[in-house]
Amino acid sequence: MQQFVTYKNIEIAYTVSGEGNTLVLLHGFLETSTMWHAYVNEFSKTHKVITIDLLGHGNTDCIGYIHTMEEMAATVFAVLTALRLRKIHIAGHSMGGYVALAFAEMYPDYVKALCLINATARADSEQRKINRDRAIKAVKYNHKQFIRIAITNLFRPKNRKIFAETIKMVKKEALTISLQGIVAALEGMKIREDREVLLHFSPYKKMMIIGKHDPILEFDELIDQTKNSEVIVDILPDGHMSHIENKEELLYALHLFVRA
Repeated sequence: MQQFVTYKNIEIAYTVSGEGNTLVLLHGFLETSTMWHAYVNEFSKTHKVITIDLLGHGNTDCIGYIHTMEEMAATVFAVLTALRLRKIHIAGHSMGGYVALAFAEMYPDYVKALCLINATARADSEQRKINRDRAIKAVKYNHKQFIRIAITNLFRPKNRKIFAETIKMVKKEALTISLQGIVAALEGMKIREDREVLLHFSPYKKMMIIGKHDPILEFDELIDQTKNSEVIVDILPDGHMSHIENKEELLYALHLFVRA
């Protein structure tokens, strides 16, 4: 059951399940905290699991026309403060990974371990920024069509038929996100900081879970970020939606992650 904490005159929606050390799970762009349902069921047996609807997604409203990763990280901090929690394992999928990185930079004393799932620590390239602007135009023209195409493109091509019914459900959930929420997230991702340094010089446990055939992120570039670091790398066989395409493998990887 969702609870709410006030942040800048809006309500941030979150859930708390289980008891034990804290695991915070952050969803990605065009997703909501419901994506973690199966993972909450698993990890709440041994941990206190927190899920949060990030700004403009799920049952959390927008606060502006640009939702920076830092602003989203501040909402995570607001939830933890309300719950009086401190040392956490934090894992984020895609955009949620960018938020987790921002959180780790802003509140390092709160982080016990950091996991990026289908996410990069680097800022957008110039070409990627151009692509974001194109996406923003497409969203403003027809956000429902944008969602349908964007969700499909997150999956490895061969999995688009295998997970056809699940993809329909993911699209249905994404269609609840407002145009403003989508644009604000795209604008925020476009201007996010490069935080690769955290992979190399932060003192806590770090893990990157990478899709070998991720159609969104370059595999070689992700591997390059982890060179000469203590980052634990787990390579899964499919696309950007590892929590669906490689569910069992991701569950196993996250079990290793929380053993810090």
